[in-house]
Amino acid sequence: MDRSLNVACLQFNIALGQITSNLSRVRSFLARAAAGGSKLAVLPEMWSCGYDYKHLPVLAESTPEVLEELCRLAAELDLVIVGSLPEKAQERIFNTAYVVDRGEILTSYRKLHLFSMMGEDRFLGAGHQATVVDSSVGRIGLAICYDLRFPELFRKLALDGAEIICLPAEWPKPRQEHWRTLLRARAIENQLFLAACNCCGTQGKLDFFGMSLLLSAKGEVLAEAGEGETHILAEFNRQEMLDYRQQIRCFSDRRPDIYGKLP
Repeated sequence: MDRSLNVACLQFNIALGQITSNLSRVRSFLARAAAGGSKLAVLPEMWSCGYDYKHLPVLAESTPEVLEELCRLAAELDLVIVGSLPEKAQERIFNTAYVVDRGEILTSYRKLHLFSMMGEDRFLGAGHQATVVDSSVGRIGLAICYDLRFPELFRKLALDGAEIICLPAEWPKPRQEHWRTLLRARAIENQLFLAACNCCGTQGKLDFFGMSLLLSAKGEVLAEAGEGETHILAEFNRQEMLDYRQQIRCFSDRRPDIYGKLP
């Protein structure tokens, strides 16, 4: 990660099942983010189509084309883009986050924790590994929405060297305070930057509150969205993160001999 990095979250109302419409909106948002100096842009969870469970197998077939367009946009706009899409593989559908770095797909991450309350486990396959990747903007760890409630994952990403965790989400009302509190906790306890992009508006019976957040390694709110469509921008300062890690040495003060090592 360079000394400083401009980051954007692109919060919008995902049109259920409407890939062309959502992609058009993302093109516009990405162009604005790049014009504002951003080098890393984070999109919401399942941003191409939302949780259109009935049609997901068909919609997932368009994901390779969507990724081709993201690669083109990332190269044209000099961006790293992170967001999750439906992936069809192994006769299952996965909720998969991709890191597209200036024209190249660096890695992908399949959502580990499926939200059984909303039936995700009935329609989607679960991933089996955590992901941290070196990119042109720094070392990025990936998580998706409900993963936020599992601190073990975030600690593993931190121990694997993540400097920034990108978290695409579709987090609905009325759990706004859980969203904000958990995000700040994950940033504080792991002393890293967090870019969390939620959607907004309504999908079926669900109402989404937005409130995308860009957080410092101290858990400070660098930028926060409201409930409507918008993009937020902030600067991540790497030296501030390193200085804070030296000041409060959470990693070297850990006691894995007592509570066990992460596998």
